Amino acid sequence: MKESYQDINAKTVDQWVEDGWEWGTPITHEQFLAAKAGDWSIVLTPTKPVPRDWFPDLKGKKLLGLACGGGQQMPIFAAAGAVCTVLDYSERQLESERMVAAREGYEIDIVRADMTKPLPFADESFDIIVHPVSNCYIREVEPVWRECYRILKPGGVLLAGVDNGINYIFDETETTLTHSLPFDPLSDPALMEVLQKTNDGVQFSHTFEEQVGGQLKAGFVLTHLFEDVNGYGKLHEMNIPTFLATRAIKPSI
Repeated sequence: MKESYQDINAKTVDQWVEDGWEWGTPITHEQFLAAKAGDWSIVLTPTKPVPRDWFPDLKGKKLLGLACGGGQQMPIFAAAGAVCTVLDYSERQLESERMVAAREGYEIDIVRADMTKPLPFADESFDIIVHPVSNCYIREVEPVWRECYRILKPGGVLLAGVDNGINYIFDETETTLTHSLPFDPLSDPALMEVLQKTNDGVQFSHTFEEQVGGQLKAGFVLTHLFEDVNGYGKLHEMNIPTFLATRAIKPSI
């Protein structure tokens, strides 16, 4: 049986974590204590912290970290008083969540699941969903927005980091326009070969229509957004935005 692209990506992320991936390095005990004291920030995209006023009061709120493993953000939310659940498909990212929770003595529901499938939660289960940049590793994003809408309570908040596709049109040096859009390695074996050579898993470009329009189509009301850059490389040096963070709410009525 042919291995799914989702399973390939899970194994790829596991290897990245083994190799010291920046998004797979758990926070320290000192950072956890600072968060308990109210000194914390998180990112949805590579470099810009999410404004604190994007968050409601976290104490007692049911919060889902969607594709949010790694022991970086969920411990902060737990320290701030949220009742946390994390869903991820990478075993190593979830191991980090278990390790930090045991080290700091808080409870968290840890769920290994593929976010391309229906999410394993009842309707209106959560007050907040935090979804850092990760849907570049799935082919279709609109079903994810529909599932987020379903499992959020009325008045609930979706915070998401998404790509805008620009990273996929250049070569590795980010100096030569190389690929057309959409970037879909399942439709173009040559693109799959490119990704395999660089150990980048299986990635897909998405449009604003899919990323932002998909949230609106699902029923969300967009309240805030900002753009962000890669954090390194030629596009970063030229201050070209490649990511977007969005804040959206599920209407109460």
